[in-house]
Amino acid sequence: MAKLGVITDGISRDLERALQVMTEAGLEYAELQFLWDREVGGLSDDQVAQALALVERYGVRVSCITRHVFAGLLVGATEVDDEDYRRHLDALGRCIALAKAFDTKLVRIMSFRKEMILFGHGGAEVWNASKGAWEKLKTLIQPALDLAEAEDVTLVVETGNNACITSAQLGRRLIDELGTSRLKVLWDPANSLYCTERAYPDGYEALRGGYLGHVHMKDARVDIANATLTQCRLGTGHMADQLESIADGLRTDGYDGVVSLESVYRPDGGDFEDGFRESVETFKRIFGS
Repeated sequence: MAKLGVITDGISRDLERALQVMTEAGLEYAELQFLWDREVGGLSDDQVAQALALVERYGVRVSCITRHVFAGLLVGATEVDDEDYRRHLDALGRCIALAKAFDTKLVRIMSFRKEMILFGHGGAEVWNASKGAWEKLKTLIQPALDLAEAEDVTLVVETGNNACITSAQLGRRLIDELGTSRLKVLWDPANSLYCTERAYPDGYEALRGGYLGHVHMKDARVDIANATLTQCRLGTGHMADQLESIADGLRTDGYDGVVSLESVYRPDGGDFEDGFRESVETFKRIFGS
């Protein structure tokens, strides 16, 4: 069965506190995103040394280096020689170096800023689709793949709310058209609720056959008409009726990667650590062996 972990800053940005809480809860894999006052990839040498020592002390393994590389950049307004693009690519290089230091092969990227309609037919290709955005997206991701190839790591592109790749189906299409083995999907099915992709069977089936690289698991309630998203305790939102099916599918297919609890739920009057504690037992029961 899948290995279980957590994105550590979903408990606390104090890495030692996060590692203490996650190990007490029986989770083995730490996903690093924000540590102390910085996003991963921006740590000082002293902070990297401290993080390495803490990971060793608590006996955890690092599953993924998870920075928001390329997040927020507009596809149509970005070129590979732009200052902002080069800054993100440099940050990716630092994350790859960290991945090697922490003995993981996975580094997350995002897929720029969301374009509402990428493809069109019956006239929509003229009036509604963002012309050229899909081809430009592939052009912008290619240098990251070249870097991953040179450094022998795998990039995982997240299905994001505010990204061009919002669904598992789009993630698969991107990988197929790029023709690469260096890119997999970081599947966050709760994010894909907001583009109306049903996680199981639709999203899951799209990722079968080698497309799935990493999983984020959380729950949410979406109200697209009112542009509102509410994070909630795992098993109480719009993911609730699909969690068991996803877990069964991962077991059946022999998925050997990590499932990370993304603890972004904060109960009224509490903090994110409280939200983690409210969800972790359900997470272990459903996705544990």
